[in-house]
Amino acid sequence: MSTMTWSIRRLLTIGGLVGAWCALWGSASVANILSGTALAVLAMALDVGTPVSGGLRIGPLVRFVGLVGLDMVMSTANVAREILTPTDYTDESIVAIQLPADSRRHLLLLVVAVTVTPGTAVVDTDPDNGTLYLHLLHHDRKEATLAHIDRLARLACAALPVPEAPAEVVA
Repeated sequence: MSTMTWSIRRLLTIGGLVGAWCALWGSASVANILSGTALAVLAMALDVGTPVSGGLRIGPLVRFVGLVGLDMVMSTANVAREILTPTDYTDESIVAIQLPADSRRHLLLLVVAVTVTPGTAVVDTDPDNGTLYLHLLHHDRKEATLAHIDRLARLACAALPVPEAPAEVVA
């Protein structure tokens, strides 16, 4: 069973690399597909770019990307409504959000996922303790935002699992 999973994973990786190669060239011509396949197989055979640890889980990754995409659509609609209404209903604030400990390895991914959505922006981070400082347009949505960031963090950890770091040895 593990051999089958390994083969499927390798084929999916090669397919993704070939797709990226064709996208970079701007067309899926026979020459691009063949040269992309040759480069992808060579890269996989040499373990170029293959992580030594960690992994990728497609299901959680698709849910993460889908959630960020949905956030972008919903946030854009909310910000557009704020712009078009004559009355200002915003109650801006800066809030600190403590990330779960295991999600600190995905800090950059979470910062980008939050900042790419209109109406919320990461204004600062503290990587030492995993705190994000967010600018919110609507302070009354703070609790919902905290829960949402926690959900994003958990999906990031599920999609991109990273083994525990070895404990530091104190001499």
